Amino acid sequence: MSNPTIDIVILNYNTIDVVKECLPQVIENTQYPGAQVVFVDNNSTDGSADWVETTYGEQIELIKLKKNNGFAGGYNEALENRTADYFVLLNSDATPKQKRWLKPLVDLLEGNPNIAAAQPKILSYRYHDKFEYAGAAGGFIDYLGFPFCKGRIFGDVELDKDQYNDSTPIFWASGAAMFIRRTSWQQAKGLDESFFAHMEEIDLCWRLKNLGHEIYSCPESVVYHIGGATLSNQNPQKTFLNFRNGLLMMYKNLPDSTKEKRILLRKILDGLAGIKFFIEGQPKHTAQIIRAHREFNKLKKKIKLQAKTPLLTEHSGVLKHSLVWGYFLRNKKTWSSWYRK
Repeated sequence: MSNPTIDIVILNYNTIDVVKECLPQVIENTQYPGAQVVFVDNNSTDGSADWVETTYGEQIELIKLKKNNGFAGGYNEALENRTADYFVLLNSDATPKQKRWLKPLVDLLEGNPNIAAAQPKILSYRYHDKFEYAGAAGGFIDYLGFPFCKGRIFGDVELDKDQYNDSTPIFWASGAAMFIRRTSWQQAKGLDESFFAHMEEIDLCWRLKNLGHEIYSCPESVVYHIGGATLSNQNPQKTFLNFRNGLLMMYKNLPDSTKEKRILLRKILDGLAGIKFFIEGQPKHTAQIIRAHREFNKLKKKIKLQAKTPLLTEHSGVLKHSLVWGYFLRNKKTWSSWYRK
């Protein structure tokens, strides 16, 4: 096959400072036949779209959306009619390490038609020897729907010592830098816009796995990521989205035989998290967890479920134990403490 076409799609909302820092590096390091950079602006008000148009209007494609559709809606609208063989969903605060960062990803998926999506190894933009929170060396999930990464469990992020340099099956690929087949994107009907932002890429990967596809890590390709450019971890709105969307994701993708029990257990753990926030003097985050549960109960009535969903444990990349129990009560805070060779 000749070189496939690739759209590297950067979705932006009011991140002009990181765009000025990262976009030039993306353009400089994107050297692959058939690849083009597409900058999609989610109706920013900080002048970032105008800066991109003035500075790089002849080198990249610019799409200006008429309103802020969130991460999910923005990508869905931007990718709806595109025809490239592959899409790269790349955050505005991310940039590839090497000029040939696309080739390992292309080779991986071209060599295995059952792989729908993959992610590079994602390292900190500021500290290149440290994994980045949003993806690290590949995403996983425990049986209660708590996501974690090879190289990051909850807030504990490991140093990169080349310990996770094997390309392996994972459960989810990070939306900070996701390489996905156009046909797989279309088959899954893109991202679920009810999520708005946060965990929508995990939901997408879960749906792809339920459809029979695989998701892989590709550490031969490396991306640096700043993280938190649009919404900080300290923002209560992020707490709301993470807790609500975690429940939505489970409700949509778990089979009926295990759904209600798993969601009940998850809600109990969410309640304990709310108590912890309150004790730590962060009552706004506690309030957002309560709000998340209320909104989930309203929203689930509108969710369109898949006709058939396999057991979660049938998929690769699933921890069959409680991540919360092991992390907080058994001090298992690194990947190697869970997965010993």
